[in-house]
Amino acid sequence: MSFTEIDEDGFKRRKLIELRQSAGKEYQEAMLNRVDHFAKEYSKDSIFTNTFENTFVKGLSAILDLKVKIDEALGENKDKVQDAIEKILLLGL
Repeated sequence: MSFTEIDEDGFKRRKLIELRQSAGKEYQEAMLNRVDHFAKEYSKDSIFTNTFENTFVKGLSAILDLKVKIDEALGENKDKVQDAIEKILLLGL
């Protein structure tokens, strides 16, 4: 398939290619899949990356679990406690 053509004056002209509306989404998915593939491929060789990711993810997971448990324990008083904490923090500034 040729993307150029020569007109009657001898000039090369590029043909415009018709793109589907879903082409951008397909390219995006292909690029993300490629990035994920190479990230997984190269992370196998890196001890630092795996250790850092595991520590970071576990830390965030623990913080999120703690927040959910605190929110459940406070129940309806959650907004009042948050307001009190904000006032304390603002006084410290």
